Amino acid sequence: MSFPLVQTVVDLTIRILAAGGLPGLFALMVVESFGFPPLPSEVILPFSGFLVAEGTLPLGGAIAAALAGGLVGSFAAYAVGRWGRDRATGRGLGFLRLEERHIARMDDFFRRRGEVTVAIARLLPVVRSYISYPAGTARMPPARFGLYTFAGATPFTLVLLYAGFVLRAHWTVVSSYFDALDYVTVALIVAAVVYVALLVAGLLSPGWPPRRRARDRRSGSEPEAADRGATDRP
Repeated sequence: MSFPLVQTVVDLTIRILAAGGLPGLFALMVVESFGFPPLPSEVILPFSGFLVAEGTLPLGGAIAAALAGGLVGSFAAYAVGRWGRDRATGRGLGFLRLEERHIARMDDFFRRRGEVTVAIARLLPVVRSYISYPAGTARMPPARFGLYTFAGATPFTLVLLYAGFVLRAHWTVVSSYFDALDYVTVALIVAAVVYVALLVAGLLSPGWPPRRRARDRRSGSEPEAADRGATDRP
């Protein structure tokens, strides 16, 4: 049984890039940086480099379109996070509920380490597409967000575009791994869904590695003890 997920994404990416050229690359990077629907830059950029190697796309134009699209998508996700800050507070299920204390921690974290976090996150697959949301929620200054997004995205973009030159010469080898990547992708999706479902059900505690949620046997007596302590005070 085969799940042609990777091959489908690759085929779609090739068609958009071949038909749309630089505007197609720009649009794909906007969607990739926004994160919905998930389109991996690890597919988009190497195939853009592939087309550069074939002479279909100019190198300078490909670099500019990829970086510009990434910035536009990142700022769109940043705006969603900033706009939804107050609207999302108090919503969610179980451990996924976003509370005021979570927002306060996020604010403090991005105040102290926001710049380096954004820059490093742009170098990490998957994470790079979603770091904009908490940065916007924490109201990181837009100018700094854009600067460090650009700083982190530039080497990532250049390396993957260059990988397209190598990909061109070894395409038959790469394509032979698509079936294995399909199974890995499906397994990761299933594991993520199960993990979130167990968190919502209260069977697991948040964090990694997964741990069974501890049941507090004294939960019923602690409030009474607290009340007694309060009444004993003068």
